[in-house]
Amino acid sequence: MRILHTSDWHIGRSFHGHSTLDALRRVLDALVDRVRELGVDVVVVAGDVFDSAMPAADCYRLLTDALEGIRGAGALVVVTSGNHDSAARLGFQAPFLGAAGVHVVTDPLAIGEPVTLDDEHGPVHFYGIPYLEPALVRHLWPGEALRTQEQVMRHAMGLVNDDRAERGGRSVAIAHCFAAGVEPTPQLEREVRQSLTQGSLDVVPLADFAGPDYVALGHIHGRAALADGIRYSGAPLHYSFGEADKPRGAWLVDLDAAGLAAVEWVDLPVPRRLVTLRGTLDELLADAAHGEHRDDWVCAVLTDPLPQVEPMRKLRDRFPHCATIEHRPERGPAEPDARSYRDRVGRGAPDPQVVDDFLAHVRAGERASDDERRLIADVVSERRAEARA
Repeated sequence: MRILHTSDWHIGRSFHGHSTLDALRRVLDALVDRVRELGVDVVVVAGDVFDSAMPAADCYRLLTDALEGIRGAGALVVVTSGNHDSAARLGFQAPFLGAAGVHVVTDPLAIGEPVTLDDEHGPVHFYGIPYLEPALVRHLWPGEALRTQEQVMRHAMGLVNDDRAERGGRSVAIAHCFAAGVEPTPQLEREVRQSLTQGSLDVVPLADFAGPDYVALGHIHGRAALADGIRYSGAPLHYSFGEADKPRGAWLVDLDAAGLAAVEWVDLPVPRRLVTLRGTLDELLADAAHGEHRDDWVCAVLTDPLPQVEPMRKLRDRFPHCATIEHRPERGPAEPDARSYRDRVGRGAPDPQVVDDFLAHVRAGERASDDERRLIADVVSERRAEARA
C-alpha cells in the first residue's frame, strides 16, 4: 500500500494580511498530480485542515475541490482534526463521506476503531487520533488521570495498541501533537526550536508512539523524522518567515506484507518564496544583489538607528510583495540586551511554556516545580476549554 502523508493545510490562514487560498489551491492541485503520478492508494491528512473553527465558505470550497481531486486521482483519504479545527464541523456528515472514500475521524471515542483498507497483502488499519485537549476529553475516561498532552496521548495510544493486538495485521496511527524523544537528537532539537520554540511542557515522548508500522504526525510546520516510522510532514505552504528554509512537501510511505518498507520525501511547489533581508533602508533599496527577490515575499529587517519615513511604501516600490518590516537597530557589543520579555520567550510558544519561561525570568532562572507544572497545565487547559465554549 502506498500512502501520502500530509498535514497542517490551514485552509483560510492569512499571511500578513494576504489571503493564501489561491496559493494553497496551486499546491493542493500539485499534490493531486503527485497522487496520480505516484500511484498513491491513501492520502493521510494529520490535522489542522482549516485554520479556524469557523472557516469561511471559500475554505469549504477549496477543501471540497481538493478531496474531490484526490479521489478522482484514485486515492482514498483519511483525515483527522487538529487544534485549529472544529471537530464537530469537520466531522459533519462523516458517515456519508466515508461511504465516498473520505474517512474523517474527529470523535475521541472512536480512537480504538480503525478505518480498515485493504491491499493485495490484506488489511491495513488506520487509527485516527484527533487533537485531544485534556480538559475537553478527560470526562470521557473518568478512571484515567488526564491532565497533560502526554497523558491523553499515552491513553489514546493504549487504546490503539489494545485494538491492534486483537486485530493483528499492519497499522498506521495518525495524531496531531508535539512529539519528541526523551533524549532528542540534535537534529530534532533544532527542528523544534526553529518551528515553535518548543520547551519541555506538553511534549509527548517518542516511546508513546511505539506499535504501529507508521505514525503520521501533524502540528509542527517543518518536516521531521523522529524515527524511521514516526514523522512530521509539515505544512504545504510557508505560513511564516521562520519557516522559509523548510522544504514543502509530503512523505511517500510504502507498506509491504511485513510492514514499513520505504519512506521517501515528495516535494511540492512553493508558489512564492520567502526571504528576510537585513540592512539599512538605503542598503535594501540600492543593493543590486537584492534584485532577485523582487517577486518574493520579503521581510525587511531595518538596522537604521532611527525609524525611517514611509519605509513600506519605498520598499514596495522595489519589492511589491514586501509583507512586513522589523526595526532592529544595530547595537554595540557593550550595550545591554534591549529585547522585550515577549521577544525573549519567542512568538508562537505554547501557553504553558510562556508561563514556565516567565517564572524562570522573575525567579532568577528557577523554573516551575512538578506540582506547579501540573497546576499550569490544568489552568491552561481549562481556559482553552472556556474559550472554545
